[in-house]
Amino acid sequence: MKTRSLDRLIVATLAVVVSLPLFSARTAVAEESGSVTALYSLVRNFTTIEHAGGKVTGGTLTGTSTVLESSGAPFVEGANSNVDCVTYVRMSEAGIDLKAPCLIVDADGDRMFTISMREAGDIQDGGGGLGRAEFMGGTGKYAGISGSCSYDTEYMPDNRVVTSARCDWKK
Repeated sequence: MKTRSLDRLIVATLAVVVSLPLFSARTAVAEESGSVTALYSLVRNFTTIEHAGGKVTGGTLTGTSTVLESSGAPFVEGANSNVDCVTYVRMSEAGIDLKAPCLIVDADGDRMFTISMREAGDIQDGGGGLGRAEFMGGTGKYAGISGSCSYDTEYMPDNRVVTSARCDWKK
């Protein structure tokens, strides 16, 4: 009788021990999410033409980003990355239509893809405006990342641009 009870106890214990990795694996696969605040310091190289009752501007934004606050990995407070964007802006009486796909490369060489959009403000010195951006995946630690950001851009003299962004992300 005692042997059967001991056998049942051993089987029950083994069942729990064997199933533990399954529960751990489930936790590891759980969706990661968080928030990050970053500051971008960029130099613009734009060309503008008159076009169909408005103006069209195209060019590059190049510079760096610094993580100011983060809820945790993959973003690390104080980390710096290189930023390269191709910018398209259509200005008309209706306002601004700005789109800027960007490549962000961190110190490890991992890449993140974003696109910024703005329908308010302008691109003149002293101007700027509020917009939104989307995370569109990446490589390494950014593989599978998505998210959205609100940002505020200020156009400075000497072709300088400063942007602050607050983003929520998930994997």
